[in-house]
Amino acid sequence: MLFKHPELLWALFLLLIPIFIHLVQLRRFKKTPFTNVKLLQEIISESRRSKSIKKWLLLMTRMLLITALVFAFSQPFFAENTALKKKERVFYIDNSFSMQAKLSNGTLLENAVQEILKHVPEDQEFSLFTNDGVFRKVFIKDIKNNLLSLSHSANQLSLEEVYLKANTLFKDRLETVNDLVIISDFQANMVSKRKDYPGNTQTHLIQITPDNNINVAIDTAYISNTSSENITLTGHLSSNGQIKSTPVSLFNEKQLIAKTAAIFGADNKASVTFSLPQNESINGLIEISDPVLQYDNELYFNINKKEKIKVLSIGDDNSNYLERIFSKDEFDYINSSIRTLNYSVLGAQNLIIVNELQDIPGALQSALITYKNNGGSLVFVPAFKTDFKEYNNFLSQVMGSSFTSLVSEHRIISNINFSHPLYRNVFDKEINNFQYPSVEQYYKLKSILPKILSYANQEPFLCGIDGNYLFTSPLSDEYSNITKSPLIVPTFYQIGVNSLKLPSIYEVLGQNTTIDIPIVLIKDNVLSVTNNQLQYIPRQQAFANKTTLFFDKDLSKAGIYSITNDKTPIQNISFNPSRKESQLNYIDLKNLTATTKNNAIASFFDQLEKENSIAELWKWFVILALAFILIEVLIQKYLK
Repeated sequence: MLFKHPELLWALFLLLIPIFIHLVQLRRFKKTPFTNVKLLQEIISESRRSKSIKKWLLLMTRMLLITALVFAFSQPFFAENTALKKKERVFYIDNSFSMQAKLSNGTLLENAVQEILKHVPEDQEFSLFTNDGVFRKVFIKDIKNNLLSLSHSANQLSLEEVYLKANTLFKDRLETVNDLVIISDFQANMVSKRKDYPGNTQTHLIQITPDNNINVAIDTAYISNTSSENITLTGHLSSNGQIKSTPVSLFNEKQLIAKTAAIFGADNKASVTFSLPQNESINGLIEISDPVLQYDNELYFNINKKEKIKVLSIGDDNSNYLERIFSKDEFDYINSSIRTLNYSVLGAQNLIIVNELQDIPGALQSALITYKNNGGSLVFVPAFKTDFKEYNNFLSQVMGSSFTSLVSEHRIISNINFSHPLYRNVFDKEINNFQYPSVEQYYKLKSILPKILSYANQEPFLCGIDGNYLFTSPLSDEYSNITKSPLIVPTFYQIGVNSLKLPSIYEVLGQNTTIDIPIVLIKDNVLSVTNNQLQYIPRQQAFANKTTLFFDKDLSKAGIYSITNDKTPIQNISFNPSRKESQLNYIDLKNLTATTKNNAIASFFDQLEKENSIAELWKWFVILALAFILIEVLIQKYLK
């Protein structure tokens, strides 16, 4: 039992007053002599005995009365250990796209907001954050309108990210009870390495799940085939439950141009194809109708007029393998000898290949260094009929690398770095057994560049990244058979494609995306990204032959955006949310550690109210005091 005013307990010393009165106010009987006192002695003895009982009863009643009154004014109560401690409460509301799923009274997100508005006391200060917003030290009336207008976000936080973000909102005081309340559907992809919250924070998990979790989604779309007249667009759909078919519509701008039905197989997957005209810009939308989640019912894409990537090969090699790889429909390929080289075109190239030059003139070295500093991509293929040390001055400046020795031994190229960005989405699976190409001579290399292709002894044949690519052996047939290997095509093709990072038919929101726009900006000009609802200036870097745009989590709304230069449209780019939330697979809260776990927000607040409730006892002590007064009156009146 605890007291609101324990200092009043000093008043219990008042109990000494009735005790003192009882001791000092003893009535003495006057003795009178009688000749026969037998009867009187019996009366006196009985009278003394009854008087003593009454006196002790009155003393006890008065002492209990004083005790009850003192306790009543001290206001005693019972409470849990945490009820009296200072509390700091942080709420996390998951507003990711999976919270679009339906309950009988609206979406999961709408239900969560209404329950918060209903149960959080108006006088309680708290902090609240979502996937894309933070409210620090607020009252519910301050953010009511913000919560009612809360929209869904493409950014989904993992549990570890939720914990880390919540940690920035707590003051981390030892005497304060920190309550973290996580309201989410707890999708399986939220699981992180950390499954409980460290420190003195009490974690409360509230899982709300939809009535129906069978969802149909448009997973992806891509150009699967091209011809001189048409483009074949393929779309993949999936469902996490049994479904036969669903209609799929294709729009260009707002005009319906095709409609088909997606037939689902036993694996709950389906594919659709559309034929589109070649050499025509398309601002497309693939659409289905599904009631569970809305965000994955649409997939935006656009097909721009394709910019050709400019590739220049400098060298006397007469082989035409590069010309076959850099085809005319995608690349503007030029092969030039050192004698006929036009230095004025170097800055306009997206990729320059220094192809087995015996010597690199000083003028060319200076031009290539300037080209690299301006963001150009460079491939260096060495020759053997030279003193390799002449290469090192140039290589150390442009690639931070140098050759150390010449090895005249047969080597097979057997190791492929499948995780290298150059080979991203190139191979369906890792290949361990194929016809290995080989070289007869190669240079040993000292370099910080990551390996892409390696010999059996782990020494590099090709290394590089981000526009710097260095071979350690010539590629001509005299020294190698690599040009006859299937590896040569994806390797050089990917180097060429990555030299000008043109947009895909769509990008994914929330991911770091880099694209190159083949335009040279006038001083102080910037490129903007706009649609009907917003204008956004992405982070960008201007080079001599292009402008690079960087997109991250700042852009959060799906759609087709126009890239403009001083209000003049250049090309379009499409963004769609990640489809990782479409499967509606949920975590079992039994596998997570938390202070409390609930399946309804209302039940959590009921539980919280019980834990923080205080049972006040002062009324009972007032009743006891009145009862003791009544008992004293009855004793005085009826006890003889």
